Amino acid sequence: MSLPDRVKMVEVGPRDGLQNEPEVVPLGIKVELIDRLAAAGFVVVEAGSFVSPKWVPQMADTAEVLNRIHRKPGVRYPVLVPNLKGLEAALAVRVDEIAVFGAASETFSRRNINCSIEESLERFRPVVAEAKSRGVHVRGYVSCVVDCPYEGRIAPAAVARVAKALYAMGCEELSLGDTIGTGTPRRIRAMVETVAADVPIRILAVHCHDTYGQALANILAALEIGVAIVDSAVAGLGGCPYAAGASGNVASEDVLYMLDGLEIETGVDLKALVETGVFIAAALGRASSSKAGLALSARRRQPK
Repeated sequence: MSLPDRVKMVEVGPRDGLQNEPEVVPLGIKVELIDRLAAAGFVVVEAGSFVSPKWVPQMADTAEVLNRIHRKPGVRYPVLVPNLKGLEAALAVRVDEIAVFGAASETFSRRNINCSIEESLERFRPVVAEAKSRGVHVRGYVSCVVDCPYEGRIAPAAVARVAKALYAMGCEELSLGDTIGTGTPRRIRAMVETVAADVPIRILAVHCHDTYGQALANILAALEIGVAIVDSAVAGLGGCPYAAGASGNVASEDVLYMLDGLEIETGVDLKALVETGVFIAAALGRASSSKAGLALSARRRQPK
């Protein structure tokens, strides 16, 4: 199996990682985190979301975050947008990319965004159309691509149906999320291959949680069949409030360490990324969830 020469790493820590933090993270910490990640070499850094503060209070200051970050040329700062109202708020602060968030599980869709899958797609359609008319890039997320905390196993064909609909309405990139981290390499491969029969594999990303320690193996399985976009979160930030026991996103440091070892180019500097992981873990008052990050930062502290 051949591997891609280059992988685009999509950093989701500032949004997907921080959104479930129990204590509100100070604005200055969010801004510095995003700036550090862009300086480390990421070309995509999720900056926040324009959802109701009632449901996601952590993201209530997204507009101010976008106004304060130092936007680095060549870097995109996508935000999650659930509806036209959210899109209007995003456009007001000059976003360059938005994301819509769907699911392959009917029950998860209803529990997460309070509507059926079909209703969610109809809701997204005018959002995507308006964003594209304004020259804004659009990404689509599909959650529960392997298992659902409510329904159990999700058929790859169900994932493909949602992915195909999002692609048809104009999403330029599709992120396939193993929301509760139960995927294994064979199942991830089968799911991606099924989706890729309906949409170009070049636009597919994998978004793996590491609940069962399978994230890196799952990412490698996806790379081996042509995926070249990987979502990750610095220090392994994140989780899923709708999935009991679901740990955070796979750590960006661990993904980068693996990609560097495979001699796959990313443009991201490992040293700067590890330092960023140390920064945000300290700001949150806990240890990083990245094994590579912990090992490399410990090694640098050793006396020479």
